[in-house]
Amino acid sequence: MSTFDNTQSLAINGQRLWQSLMDLARIGATPKGGNARLALTALDGQGRDLVVGWMKDAGLEIHVDQIGNIFGRRAGRNNALPPVMTGSHIDTQPTGGKFDGCYGVMAGLEVMRTLQERGVQTEAPLELIIWTNEEGSRFLPVMMGSGVFTGRFTLDTALNARDSAGLSVRDELAAIGYAGTEPVSERPVGAYFEAHIEQGPVLEAQNKVIGAVTGSLGVRWYDVTVTGMEMHAGPTPMPVRKDALVAACEMVQTVIGIANDNLPHGRGTVGVLNVHPSSRNVVPGRVDFTVDLRHIYAETLSAMDRHLRESFATIAQRHDVELDLRLAQYNMPTPFAPELVDSVRESAVRRGLSTMDIVTGAGHDAVHMAMAHPTAMIFVPCKDGVSHNEIEDAQPAHLEAGCNVLLDAMLARAGVAA
Repeated sequence: MSTFDNTQSLAINGQRLWQSLMDLARIGATPKGGNARLALTALDGQGRDLVVGWMKDAGLEIHVDQIGNIFGRRAGRNNALPPVMTGSHIDTQPTGGKFDGCYGVMAGLEVMRTLQERGVQTEAPLELIIWTNEEGSRFLPVMMGSGVFTGRFTLDTALNARDSAGLSVRDELAAIGYAGTEPVSERPVGAYFEAHIEQGPVLEAQNKVIGAVTGSLGVRWYDVTVTGMEMHAGPTPMPVRKDALVAACEMVQTVIGIANDNLPHGRGTVGVLNVHPSSRNVVPGRVDFTVDLRHIYAETLSAMDRHLRESFATIAQRHDVELDLRLAQYNMPTPFAPELVDSVRESAVRRGLSTMDIVTGAGHDAVHMAMAHPTAMIFVPCKDGVSHNEIEDAQPAHLEAGCNVLLDAMLARAGVAA
């Protein structure tokens, strides 16, 4: 249903959107201008309280489910229709920025405020969501709230997860007052949109304001242990060593090579590497490291997996070390709903905004949602492509543009009541 004929002049308040982001950023502010508001900490609770207050002021009815996801509902003319949803998260990395996740929530809030002020009633209801523990920097699994909502893992798995201090999600939700009672996963979904900074450099490099996200890269995470033998660094000749680190270094280079062999969508990262016993004059006897492989095509990602396993086995044999390679997590490549992606493109064109199709290499709540419900994302540039960093930054005009596209896309899906 096209709704633009009677909403041509509708636009969000960019200054208010920016101010809301800055006000939220004061909670857990860091010296370098970022945020440290880890999931289910007291600071997360304060952030939730602030945003929930704004949601109530915008006329939204608040619901909290058993994993702490917050839903702000705006009634439609026909509330039997499934709601058109938008949202993201407000928890951060330990040295996070002001925009990752928070922009999606504040953009959704600004859409609701605008409709409330202008007296626009939609045919279907609308809902704004704050998802629990998207970042996973305190509790695993990552994207926890949306994962439970879409059935990726069970409520008990999430509630029983513990942080490094042994504190559980269940107890910490109660401590901050967001242990909701509503069942998870029983809410219908008409569509889900998520606005987000890109967290990469592509839009900025291409001088584009809007990224119409067509889908997400598939991800394979591995935990790897290479076991050799500790030996004295002085008396032990090179040819007789079983050096776990030498083998691991060759494996790291293999990861990078596999990614480079599968450009432009190939990704390969070793983000953690621990050496044992980590002594200056001891040949390393064990190395534990992680591998992150990504690609947009499932068949290519499977080929990358085969290459990794075969190459690692050959390297281990050549260096006379033992290899333990474990798949820690797999998220398949996930396309977004073409009709929703089209609505993002159409809004950008209608508003005279430069746009391009793009894929997301990062995990988002939208990725979980896309596995079960019609979903799309709207990207806007971030300065130098930097994210998960206190210096993360974005232009107010770009944030405003993305929010206007979100407004249009949600109205196109929900319809405007006559």
